[in-house]
Amino acid sequence: MPVLARLRKVGLAAGMVAVLVTGLSGSAEAATGAIRYFNIDGDEFRIDNPPDNVCLTLQIRASLVSNETNKTVRVYLGTNCNTRVTDLAPGRALAYGGGPQSVRVLP
Repeated sequence: MPVLARLRKVGLAAGMVAVLVTGLSGSAEAATGAIRYFNIDGDEFRIDNPPDNVCLTLQIRASLVSNETNKTVRVYLGTNCNTRVTDLAPGRALAYGGGPQSVRVLP
């Protein structure tokens, strides 16, 4: 087999590996940090390094939600990410009397 043909095959294989690795890492995105939330008594709950674009049901109705991640978090009143309340930019918090019950990290 000529050297040039062999080099072409090696280059093609290396390119395919790079595409596969890049594609796989993109599908496992997650925010870095934590979503902290508190109940009316001040008990703290948290979700560390939450995945992107997944509806996360909170353990309790939150009286305060704090976004300590590097991405925007959407807050919902319902348990299935329905009835949007607001979007929290990184470093923002929200006190809410109605008690949000779910969140989603925006990609």
